Amino acid sequence: MEKTSVIVVAAGRSLRYGFDKLRVYIKGKTVLDRTLECLGKHSEIDEIVLVVNEESLKNQDYAKYSKVTKVVKGGLKRQDSMAAGFREIKPDPDSLVLIHDGARPLVTQALVSRIIKAARESGAVVPVMPVQDTIKSVKEDWITKTLKRDEIYRCQTPQGFRYSVLKPALEKALKEGYLATDEASLVERIGGKVMAVPGDYTNIKITYSEDIKIAEAFLED
Repeated sequence: MEKTSVIVVAAGRSLRYGFDKLRVYIKGKTVLDRTLECLGKHSEIDEIVLVVNEESLKNQDYAKYSKVTKVVKGGLKRQDSMAAGFREIKPDPDSLVLIHDGARPLVTQALVSRIIKAARESGAVVPVMPVQDTIKSVKEDWITKTLKRDEIYRCQTPQGFRYSVLKPALEKALKEGYLATDEASLVERIGGKVMAVPGDYTNIKITYSEDIKIAEAFLED
């Protein structure tokens, strides 16, 4: 069975939250603790490469996470941080690489399994959730179009790829100075096909303080 590595991107500055949201506690454990624990206990994950900011790199001890093999400093942009983590993964065309937001602490074992299975089959996969609201395109305060809701989905992580699929997509983007908000966009940009699989409604991203209360409510269910 091919090796499966996970890059956990946790180097953001949490500007919208106000301070480092990954250190905020959710029922006795920090956001990042919960993220690493969920990923670490999955039987098909072999290693975790953790990408953090400079302060966390200096002041945090990650030895308690047995599957965290490397901890590296991230960059100014998410893509720079992901690239820093990707460089730490041993080149193997058939291996799998998952990228997960450190701020998604409620990722489930079932979702990770779904991503790994689909990545093996397709080479590139992203979990998605349907939108429930009517979506409008707006320009300069005026609505220009009503978009088809059944064709629009919200993307989550982890996103999964064959090493051989993600590597050329990332290299081309870095060479050309192209920035994307997720890895699937990089693969799409070079003509690659990306499979969509069902995400998980509990797999929320902690962005605002209110999201902590939502996460706590999910844990109580």
